[in-house]
Amino acid sequence: MRKLLRYMDGYRLRAVAAPLFKFFEAVMELLVPLIVASIIDTGIAQGDHGYIVRRVLLMVLFGVAGLAFAVTAQYFSAKVAVSFTGRIRRALFKHLGTLSYTEIDTIGTDTLITRLTGDMNQIQNGVNLTLRLLMRSPFIVLGATVMAYTVDHRAALVFAGLIPILAIVIFAIMLISIPLYRRVQERLDRVVGALRRNLAGVRVLRAFNKEAAERKDFGERTDELEHEQRTVGGVSALLNPLTYCLVNLAILLLVYTGALRVEAGILTQGAVIALYNYMSQILVELVKLANLIINITRAVACGNRVQSIFEIAPSVVSPEDAIPVDADGFADASLENAPVVSFRDVSLRYAKASSEMLSHISCDIFPGEYVGVIGGTGSGKTSLVQLIPRFYDITDGSLTVFGHNVGEYDLDSLRHAVRVVPQKAVLFAGTIRSNLLFGNPNATDEELWFALEKSCAADFVRALPEGLDAPVSKGGSNFSGGQRQRLTIARAFVTDARILILDDSGSALDYATEQKLRRALREERDRTVLYVSQRAGALTGCDRILVLEDGELVGNGTHDELLSTCPVYREIAAASGLAVAEGGAV
Repeated sequence: MRKLLRYMDGYRLRAVAAPLFKFFEAVMELLVPLIVASIIDTGIAQGDHGYIVRRVLLMVLFGVAGLAFAVTAQYFSAKVAVSFTGRIRRALFKHLGTLSYTEIDTIGTDTLITRLTGDMNQIQNGVNLTLRLLMRSPFIVLGATVMAYTVDHRAALVFAGLIPILAIVIFAIMLISIPLYRRVQERLDRVVGALRRNLAGVRVLRAFNKEAAERKDFGERTDELEHEQRTVGGVSALLNPLTYCLVNLAILLLVYTGALRVEAGILTQGAVIALYNYMSQILVELVKLANLIINITRAVACGNRVQSIFEIAPSVVSPEDAIPVDADGFADASLENAPVVSFRDVSLRYAKASSEMLSHISCDIFPGEYVGVIGGTGSGKTSLVQLIPRFYDITDGSLTVFGHNVGEYDLDSLRHAVRVVPQKAVLFAGTIRSNLLFGNPNATDEELWFALEKSCAADFVRALPEGLDAPVSKGGSNFSGGQRQRLTIARAFVTDARILILDDSGSALDYATEQKLRRALREERDRTVLYVSQRAGALTGCDRILVLEDGELVGNGTHDELLSTCPVYREIAAASGLAVAEGGAV
C-alpha cells in the first residue's frame, strides 16, 4: 500500500490541509468544556446572567468556526481521495494494457475487474476517512487528556490509564482483521467470477439445463463469502462494545473520584462537568476511531491487492533497442524466395501448463500468399497465429517476421503491420463507423465502404437507415453473429497491415457469403493472408494449407497435395463433406 502513495504527488498540500483544518476544529471542540465549566462555576454560581450570555455566544462562535473548519477539511479530503484513486485507477488500467496474454490468463479477468472497481472504492473511502479522522481522533483523545490534566491532575490519571488499554484493544483487533479482510476480497473475486461466467454463458446454461448446478455452485461461493464476512465482521464488531465498556467504566471511576474531591473542596462542580465532557469526547472519538480502523484495514488490504498487480511485470515487451517494422522496405528489397514469416523449430508452452501447446513447428510463409491453417479443436491453430504478432512469446526455436526475429521489433509497430481478427467477434458500443475506425482512424468514408464491400457487409449496412452511423450496442448484441463477424473483418480490411490473420472468423457465415469472402481474400495479393478454419471446404482455394494435430505440423501443401499425402487432412476433408476417393483425390 505504501508504494501507491507515489500517486499522491501534486496533492500533498491538500492532503496536509485536510487534517490541519480538522486540527483547528478539534481545538474549538476542546475549548467548549472549559466554557461550560466557567458558566457553572461563575455565571450560575454568582447569578451573573450577562456572563452566561457572553459565554454562550462564545460557544456559538466556536461552533460556527468549527463547522467552517470541518467543511473545509471535508472538501480537501474528498478532493484528494477522488484525485488519488483516479490516478491509481488510470495507472492500473494503463498497466493492464501492457500485460501480455500470459499474465491476463494467469490473473483472470474477474480479479482484475474487482480490483479496478470494488478495491478502488475501498481505497478511496479509506483515504477520505484517514485525512478527516486519523489525525483528529487521536488529537481529541490526547488533547482531552491534557486538558483534563490542567483541570485536575489526579483525576487525569484515569485518562492516562484508559488510553493505553484502548490502544492495545484497537491495534490487536486491527492486526487480526487485516488478513481476514484480504480473504474476504479473495472470496469476492470468486463470486464475481461465477457471476460473470453465468451472465456471459446464460444461453449455454439454459440450452443444457445447467441452471440448478450453477445455482448450487454460486450458492457455495456466496456461502464462503458470507462465512468470511461474518468472521471478520464479528472480530471488527468487538471494537465498539469494548470501547464503550472501557470508557464507561472510566466515566464511573471519574465521577466517583470527582465527587470525593468536590466533597473535599478540591474541585468545583464545573470542573467535574468539564472532566465528564472530556471523557465523553474521548468516548465519541474512540468510537469513530474504531470504525475508522476497520475502514483503513479494508483499504490497506485492497491497496495491497492493487499493488500486487502493479508488481506483475509484462513478459512480452519491446526491447530497449527495438526496431520498427519496415514491411514496405522488406517487400521491395527481398528476394523472390524470402519468407515474410519463418518458423524454425518453434515450440510454445503456456504458463503453468504441463505440456507444450506447439512442438517443433517449422515452415515458411511468403509475401502475398493466401495460407490456410486447419486442424481439430485444440490442435494449436490459434496458438500458432498468435505468435506472429507476439501475443505470446515462443519458448523454443526462432520466429522471424519481415526478415527479423519477432522479439526485436517494437510491439506497436509489429501489431500495426500484423492485424488479427480473433475467433470471437468483438464490437464496441458506438457506431459502425467508430468500430471500423479502430483499424485506421484516418480512413475516409470511401475506404470504409470499400472494406465493407470486401467483407460482404456493405449490403446490410446500406439497408440500415443510419448507414455507417448506425448504433452498435455493447458487444454488437444488436447484430447477428454473421453480421458481427463481417464487421470485424471489415475493421481489419480498413488497415494497411501487410499480414492479415483471420482466426476462424467466418464460422458464422453462410456458404455463399463465405465464398465471396474467400474470393476477396485471394485478391489481396499485396497482403499475406492466414485464414484459420476447421472446415476443409473453406480452404480449398488457398495457395497452401498448414495442417496441425496435437500441436505438431503434420501437413504443408496445397489442397490436392494434402489429400494425397496427409491422412489427417483427408479425414478433416471427409468430415467437412468433401468426397475423397481412396487414392486421395476429390
